[in-house]
Amino acid sequence: MGSIYLIRHGQASFGADDYDVLSPIGIRQAEVLGAHLAQLGVRLDRSLSGTLRRQQHTANIALDQYATAGMSAPALEIDSAFNEFDADAVVRSLLPDLLSEEPHALEILRNAAQNRAEFQRLFAILVGRWISGEHEKPDLLSWREFVSQVQAGLERLLEQAASKQNIAVFTSGGTVTALLHLITGVAPAKAFELNWQIVNTSLSCLKFRGSEVSLASFNSHVHLQLLKAPELITYR
Repeated sequence: MGSIYLIRHGQASFGADDYDVLSPIGIRQAEVLGAHLAQLGVRLDRSLSGTLRRQQHTANIALDQYATAGMSAPALEIDSAFNEFDADAVVRSLLPDLLSEEPHALEILRNAAQNRAEFQRLFAILVGRWISGEHEKPDLLSWREFVSQVQAGLERLLEQAASKQNIAVFTSGGTVTALLHLITGVAPAKAFELNWQIVNTSLSCLKFRGSEVSLASFNSHVHLQLLKAPELITYR
């Protein structure tokens, strides 16, 4: 059987003007991940990421650790199917309908870095509305459309894969969640309960034979745990 390693990007710049940039912690997480995979002797036949900078930067840093260890690593391929869903668009589109119930929501979301717990609570509500399919907006990519996009990327990957290949996919939490939903059949709401637990640079492993895919492991972050540095275990 072949293996697909789904790797969430390192910590991004939450609360900054540009979220799509790795923080110093995110850079360190990616270095630790790459060094760990190289130390384990995990041979990679292919590596892919979405188009987002935080995904590609995580990939490049991790793959550079292979060169440092004297091992070869495949060139990074780009497929936008493995992009994260547009969280800002979800918030912009669905927030107006929520304000009657949550009058302080706009202020909280504008100051997310200072209101992390409240931001997460409101964001979970908005995502719950998005995945329910009951609040679709004409200018917003729906949950169903997002899942179809991710599914198309997985199908392309499997069509091109040789048996027993090891493939790394550097992606994001929402994309991993969509794949959990597709592969295990878990309901979207339950999948997103797992989403909130996905650690930056964690690995989830899929096993495949032809077009058949199964989940072998989820959210492993032992590479960070072994360092006994709690500040490296982050969720955003």
